[in-house]
Amino acid sequence: MTATQIPADADAVDPPTGQEVRPRRPRRRVRAAAIVVALVSVGGAAGIAATDPFDARTKDDAAIAGAASATSLAKVTRGRLSARTRQNGTLGYAGDHPVVNNASGTVTQLPAVGEAIDQGKALYRVNGKPVVLLKGSVPLYRDLSRGMEGADVEQLNAALVALGYAGKDELDPTSDYFSRATRRALMELQDAVGLKETGQLTTAEAVFLPVDVLRVTKVDGMVGGAAGSGGVLMRGSSTERRVAVALNASRQASVKAGDKVLITLPSGKSTEGVVSAVGKVATKTDQSMTVEVLVQPLDASATGELDQAPVQVAIVSETVDDVLAVPVESLLARAGGGYAVEVVDEDGKHTLVAVTTGLFDDSAGTVQVTGEGLLAGQNVVVPGS
Repeated sequence: MTATQIPADADAVDPPTGQEVRPRRPRRRVRAAAIVVALVSVGGAAGIAATDPFDARTKDDAAIAGAASATSLAKVTRGRLSARTRQNGTLGYAGDHPVVNNASGTVTQLPAVGEAIDQGKALYRVNGKPVVLLKGSVPLYRDLSRGMEGADVEQLNAALVALGYAGKDELDPTSDYFSRATRRALMELQDAVGLKETGQLTTAEAVFLPVDVLRVTKVDGMVGGAAGSGGVLMRGSSTERRVAVALNASRQASVKAGDKVLITLPSGKSTEGVVSAVGKVATKTDQSMTVEVLVQPLDASATGELDQAPVQVAIVSETVDDVLAVPVESLLARAGGGYAVEVVDEDGKHTLVAVTTGLFDDSAGTVQVTGEGLLAGQNVVVPGS
């Protein structure tokens, strides 16, 4: 994404008078500075008057100006500025994993929605026997026993080591061979969960899913119902927090994995995150084509436990360091093009300073500026609240 730039010839000048106006805001405040600029323009001079127009104001003029539009002051700051764009997103949990049953009989136990089940624990029971959750991306499509090889055996070895039923010096978690050590560790797992210690893993005894912990999101089965082989008994997600954003497809190239974001929660609090994935397939919505952008919060605990909650995501597109910044609403459009800010010194003296704009932070409402004599810590005039 490129930084937003305000055109120098923006429609911010009143053609009949050339008076200065504040962009994107109805002009209500009577400004002596604008009158001076208009008079200078009539005389053939360009830009902002070198003299201080505010010295000539009478007390009555000041009272009228104050009554016409309330104002307040904001500080010129120095530091890092990031260009951000705000997007609507949905906060929830990562993944959607169907739990396919391969045990025959009657369902005798099922978890509740919202329950979190760790690897190595029973997901549900059929005929009183547990069906255990093990971590792996390959489904358990065959019975496993000593001497067999394959990716399903490798993930079984990794799961047994992760659960502590064998050490890495006893069983290589990257091995795809069902060894004597695999059989011994499997028997310990079977004993711990209440299965018969056969040293073989049947398709009715476990379900492989790519999570360490499964958070149950939906239960399709029924206790007392038939456990049909191949049927989905429940669905679950991981416990990893994630935000999904439907980004306009035209902006896909401007967002990439690793970009920093700021997530604003329903409570109004904000927490940092990072883009973890950008979709490559566009989806047609009612109004436009979008791609899915996934965001991972850096502090999951800060996001609470709400699921499918609406949030706002400010995606950082560009960052600059050690620059001056002012509120966007402090900008004044100059007759003939360009912008200025109204600086107020410690004695209350008002001076217009011409500025050049740089990066805009749409999320924070600030803009990078440079101008002769402009310093961090100075006060600039902004509309009153």
